[in-house]
Amino acid sequence: MLPDPLHPAVVHFPVVLAALLPVVAGVALAVLLKKGFSRGPWIVVVATSMALAGTAWMAIETGEEEEEVVEDVVSESVIHDHEEAAEAFLITAGITALILATGLLPGLPGTAGRYAGTAMTLAVLIMGVRVGHSGGELVYVHGAGQAYTSGTASGGDSDRSSRATRDDDDDDDDDDRRDE
Repeated sequence: MLPDPLHPAVVHFPVVLAALLPVVAGVALAVLLKKGFSRGPWIVVVATSMALAGTAWMAIETGEEEEEVVEDVVSESVIHDHEEAAEAFLITAGITALILATGLLPGLPGTAGRYAGTAMTLAVLIMGVRVGHSGGELVYVHGAGQAYTSGTASGGDSDRSSRATRDDDDDDDDDDRRDE
């Protein structure tokens, strides 16, 4: 059974892969420099970069599915900024995956692809941090998670008008008081 909403479960994969990709590429490049060219180590880099691009695409798709629900709680402009950051991240990840794939070629084209692609992994990391930060702000600063906190456990299936918004519960009978 898949989580509902799915977006919060999916978004962590591209962020983690963005952090790992520079390390994987750097280690593979070091191995190739020491032992000579072999496709084996570089296939791991290309596979990691393709997984990153694929999970970034999945995160965007699931985010678009949740956008209408979260717009009831968070300003559309804040969501739009996050969406733009996510799209830039996906484009950067996709271009980087293509450049890294050229590293499978022998000779000068492959060498250029390995060095340029490894450098590009840092851009992917920066873009991943940017989109991850804006997503975290959506949840922890702007209260996007409140779109799914109501009396029902179904989250996205409940009536939007019944969803709680940030700070609208002012009664004193809460069991989860933060000041205790």
